Amino acid sequence: MTEMAVDELEQLKAQQSAPPACMARALVSLEGLSCGDAFGECFFEPQNRAVEIRTSRTLPPAPWRFTDDTIMAVSICACLERHHGIEPEWLAESFARHYDPERGYGHAMNALLMRLNTIGSANWFEEAQELFEGEGSFGNGAAMRVAPVGAYFAHDLSQVAKHAALSAVATHCHAEGIAGAVAVAIAAAIAWREREAESPMKAKAFLESVRTCTPESKVRDGIDRALQLPAATTALDAALTIGNGTRGSAQDTVPFALWSAARSLSSYEDALWETVNGGGDLDTNCAIVGGIVAMHTGEQAIPREWQRRREPLSLLLHAATNKG
Repeated sequence: MTEMAVDELEQLKAQQSAPPACMARALVSLEGLSCGDAFGECFFEPQNRAVEIRTSRTLPPAPWRFTDDTIMAVSICACLERHHGIEPEWLAESFARHYDPERGYGHAMNALLMRLNTIGSANWFEEAQELFEGEGSFGNGAAMRVAPVGAYFAHDLSQVAKHAALSAVATHCHAEGIAGAVAVAIAAAIAWREREAESPMKAKAFLESVRTCTPESKVRDGIDRALQLPAATTALDAALTIGNGTRGSAQDTVPFALWSAARSLSSYEDALWETVNGGGDLDTNCAIVGGIVAMHTGEQAIPREWQRRREPLSLLLHAATNKG
């Protein structure tokens, strides 16, 4: 490589790691995550549960209301903008400040965030550690909100893993909860890094790349099982084999979401429609998949009609970013 080529490469790396570029990627991931979250949430409504609606790809009627997945991901983005990384105490305080009990938080998160609202964020780590009789939470909440971290640090996978773990411990101290967050963030980063590859990354290669960076855990074991699934496996059959978030744990959710994203990395719409076919924790599965796939496709691949049907995100993001 010539000296000029080396200089150009270094300049490109510097541009990719500059805060404005990092934040722009994080916001694209947030957009993908939020549309996926709101889209998946629609299918919990009785009128949208018919198989025919999914097979015909009939869009649910507006408005599409997002859940705690998006609320917490907005705090993630606000933390990235303010601190250029994850500061767990600030993040825990933001989670508590923007807590909305009508957004579908799990039982443990409801209890934790109400508690933090009462006592403040000073003891956030102790409170998070006390969940589940001192084991900490291994739920899928840290994974559902973390894709923007992978987007922000996509130029450096070691930083992705570090800050994904920091984002998890604000509420999820169990090793499985942390592993789930790391795996999803790594997936978002790899999706971005592969966006201009000469040939599309095969699903198996994508999963293998994510697995390599995932800590030893049941989450990683689940990725191993996903790697063994035949190429013709349907979403429903995959869910029966590797889980689909029904149990609410990271190890029951993340492998399926990664498998689903890997199969449709080049099509945001295909990825989300296939994901809802797997059932389970639909909003969380779709939030994870949406946040990853948007990194590969870019925001332009998210249908404008989907964005129009989803409730507005801008005011929430503005409030989270400009306070505290």
